Amino acid sequence: MRPDTPAENVDHTAEAARLERTAGRYPEDAEALLLQAAAHLELSGDRPAATALYDRLLASQAGLENPHLVRALKASNLWEYGHEAEARAIIDGVRAASPRDPAPWVIVAEALETHDELEAAQETFSEGARLLLTDVAEPPYSTHPLLFGRHRVRRMQGVAHDEWDLLADTLHSSPVSLDELHDPKRVWSLGSENPAELEAEISRLRAELGTYREALSRPFPVAVLHWPTTELAELVSDYPTLSAEYPSHEAHLATIEASLRELAASGTPNLGIVTGTVPSYEAFAASEGSSPADADLLPQYATTLAARGRAVAWPPQRGAACWCGSGRVYGECHGV
Repeated sequence: MRPDTPAENVDHTAEAARLERTAGRYPEDAEALLLQAAAHLELSGDRPAATALYDRLLASQAGLENPHLVRALKASNLWEYGHEAEARAIIDGVRAASPRDPAPWVIVAEALETHDELEAAQETFSEGARLLLTDVAEPPYSTHPLLFGRHRVRRMQGVAHDEWDLLADTLHSSPVSLDELHDPKRVWSLGSENPAELEAEISRLRAELGTYREALSRPFPVAVLHWPTTELAELVSDYPTLSAEYPSHEAHLATIEASLRELAASGTPNLGIVTGTVPSYEAFAASEGSSPADADLLPQYATTLAARGRAVAWPPQRGAACWCGSGRVYGECHGV
């Protein structure tokens, strides 16, 4: 959500303005685009303007897909320019709401950590982990930062590893271990006059940055396209050749779940689902100079929706509603 681009290489104010204009053209994607714009404003140093964007989103009449994320980002930003009391109140509200998305937990915990509230940060990371990872066989990719952040704070506190710390170690892919990356003594070596110590620390920092950039290199999931019942009926009615791709809505839903499970079994991380609409698909086909009847456009359309922030992570968190829109819990619907 926060662009990993050095300030000297990007005009963040101009980029924020561009994203705001794009949000005006694509109101269905305004939430994701305005969050990116706010991130650029934070990087530009205009934190009040970023707060104004967060407030604009929170006041939206259309409703938000992830209001807890917006509030968490607002709290983090507010604290950075002196509004500590308001930030703390928002953080307390986010924690009390118990969001099922790991991102708000990570953001508010890191805000506490940044301001040396290590005990509160550790409690927040742990709350999120207990909510999202209890009785989960394999932690979803989106929850990894929750475990890594918890490990980091507990390492700084000097407490012994527990089961989740050990799990974080197994999920960490960098050649430099989490214990070494999160060693509080590392910061001392940055003041050393010994070239060998500085060189070693630079190598460790490069490894840590490499891991971070690897995560950022996946800004959206590998996405599978989902059509709701009415949209699929309209699609195959208007473009009959696509009935070969979609013989029935039930088969379509079963294919989605089977495809995602196959991808997960092959080790593909960061999976998601995007929901299509016929008008949106027709507009995409027109922008590509092609016909909506061309089945080859479907995966491209899915990728484009995901890149615009429309993907929902799969599998849903424990106790969450199924992705198919039935209203039933995933574990009692397609997660059976």
